[in-house]
Amino acid sequence: MKNSRKIILVLFMMILILPYKGFADSQNTIYKIDVKGEVNKGMYHYIKESVNEANKKNADYILFDIDTYGGRVDSAVDISDIIIEQDTPTIAYINKKAESAGVLISISCDYIYMNDYATIGSAETIPNTEKNISYWTSQLRAVAEQNGRNPEIVAAMADKDIKIKDLVDKGKLLNLTTKKAAEIKFIDGIASTTKEIYTDLNIDNYIQKDANIKMVGLFRNIITSTYIAPLLLSLGFIGMILEILTPGFGFGGIISIIGFSLFFMGSVYTGNSTSTTVFVFGIGIVLLVIEAMAPGFGIFGIIGIGSIIFSIIMASNNMIQAFFVIMISFIVSVFALIYILKKLPKRKMYKTLFLNTTLDDEKGYIPSKDNRIYLNKEGITISDLRPSGKIEIDGEILDVITEGIFIAVGQKVRVAKVESNKIIVRHIKEG
Repeated sequence: MKNSRKIILVLFMMILILPYKGFADSQNTIYKIDVKGEVNKGMYHYIKESVNEANKKNADYILFDIDTYGGRVDSAVDISDIIIEQDTPTIAYINKKAESAGVLISISCDYIYMNDYATIGSAETIPNTEKNISYWTSQLRAVAEQNGRNPEIVAAMADKDIKIKDLVDKGKLLNLTTKKAAEIKFIDGIASTTKEIYTDLNIDNYIQKDANIKMVGLFRNIITSTYIAPLLLSLGFIGMILEILTPGFGFGGIISIIGFSLFFMGSVYTGNSTSTTVFVFGIGIVLLVIEAMAPGFGIFGIIGIGSIIFSIIMASNNMIQAFFVIMISFIVSVFALIYILKKLPKRKMYKTLFLNTTLDDEKGYIPSKDNRIYLNKEGITISDLRPSGKIEIDGEILDVITEGIFIAVGQKVRVAKVESNKIIVRHIKEG
């Protein structure tokens, strides 16, 4: 009797559970991945990892929330390949804009929806050579044909020579608004929210999961950005120059190592840099350091600068990007150094960078040699003082430092101060 009751109770529980189990099984999982900012290798890795995660979780749909002005063509092609290879239905939701590389990513999806005030188009390559445009338009056409989109409309977004009646004149790139894209049936619908997309696709019972970009991925996206690269390079150059200007290894050297390391790390992530690139750059830095220690400017300096420029070209995607990186980093470095050299003497940091600590006998400092014998004596600089360097007084070579200004080799100087073993000189202006 007791056993019968237990069996009845188990059957009753199963009857109660089955409806909920059926409800859970019918629920659709939609995995949302953001495609925002610059299209580069960092974004490619992020999308690849997110799509793999969606597949592991057996997502029923993958939605790409797109808002991008474009980026690298090779990265866009790689992302397109990932999307096309998916068995899971994919949805492109153009939230604001899908320009340049964003066009290929959008048309790679099974469905395209646009927000009310979004745009898609303007996909011309940089540089817009015939070879680049031909390759890019062929990629756009192929994907458009595969997914049932009008290949001529897509090609007109990248090639100014294509004219489409009542849509775009020759000499202009095609850029579609939401209303126009819907009118010519280029997209599958208009939606103000993702919920409207799911309603239009008859996805009633669903749960949306957002792909979270990990800290490593965020870090990778930042250092691979075309616009961050010249700033990292500037940081490296500023730190290097500060290190040359100041005796010993300190703040400038640390900043320089961080800047250059992050620049080449980003280049390695994008696939542009190899160990050879880093080696050529390192040779250039070493030669410049040797040149800084020697009087004048000669062959080491010229070869060093040449090596650095060549390594930056090797680390760039193309010559235009290399020119952009070099020019921006040069301009930023010059202005930053002018500002720093003007402001540092007024701040406490100046004392650290330029060794402005006073070593007085009254405070217990005992120098190994009494340098006060050189006070008010005149000498000649035998190296550039930046602000530290070497001078000659009465046939004796001395390590000295200026009061923060640059004095070239071969100039007359006078010993203005002596602080323990530190000799401070001033430039004697002739005439």
